Amino acid sequence: MKKVAVYGQSYSISAEKEIQILLGILEAHNIVCFIEEKFNNLLIDGAILKKKYPTFSHFNDLDSTFDLMFTLGGDGTILRAVTYIRDLGIPILGINTGRLGFLATINKKAIHQSVALILKGDYTVQERTLLSVKTIPEVPAFSELNFALNEVTISRKNTTSMIGVKTNLNHEYLTNYWADGLIIATPTGSTGYSLSCNGPVISPDSKNLVITPIAPHNLTARSMVISDETSIQLEVDSREKDFLISLDSRMTSVAKNTQVFIAKAPFTIKSIIPSNQSFLETLRSKLLWGEDTRNETNL
Repeated sequence: MKKVAVYGQSYSISAEKEIQILLGILEAHNIVCFIEEKFNNLLIDGAILKKKYPTFSHFNDLDSTFDLMFTLGGDGTILRAVTYIRDLGIPILGINTGRLGFLATINKKAIHQSVALILKGDYTVQERTLLSVKTIPEVPAFSELNFALNEVTISRKNTTSMIGVKTNLNHEYLTNYWADGLIIATPTGSTGYSLSCNGPVISPDSKNLVITPIAPHNLTARSMVISDETSIQLEVDSREKDFLISLDSRMTSVAKNTQVFIAKAPFTIKSIIPSNQSFLETLRSKLLWGEDTRNETNL
């Protein structure tokens, strides 16, 4: 490993010690480190950096010569980092300095151990599916960043009334979901918004997507797991003239006559999994599976 990128959210610093530990390890191994520009400026303002680092501020500043991108934060930080990496094939490793994290799995107390394993090549690379979105008419907000790692969500806007989401799979009519909205999630996103709406957990290496209605009016409406080769077409019926489309954390308002086409993106995101980590271990830890709480008392 010769050159890496480091990305963190630019609005606050919550892990000064962890940042210094990571940069110290990289410097000790003579690894060139580029820091995202806004995050770099925040570190400079906080007098956290001991030297000057090269920076990047856009997708065009990165290329395939980068061996890895480290993120410091939570899952939201990784979702933002993906907008820089796009289809460059740069693997991501997330150091979790936030709360619940299924993507940023490296505990901040295990930075030394995890990075050491990576430097030894003791890791696996997990290819994560993304979704791409096209609309008719075209939505300018999706002209460049028209993909999502977690989910694409259709939701109501400026109303307490439900919306109808007419759903077609591979050009065949499925149903009209009357609900607050509809989530189309990847296996990665199955542990996010979809899970909070009673969607299933899907293994990251499965070749599936999941459709999950948000607070559906019809109680028979349930999540549906489909092949990731399925093409999805959505049309919205609403009392309001607009509805919302969100791609991960990026949201825009569109006219209700807009047709939305969702399919598997032509590229994947590479996630680095050190040998001391696994998806099942993360599930057990984050969802408290297998924990015996019978003797715990509520305070």
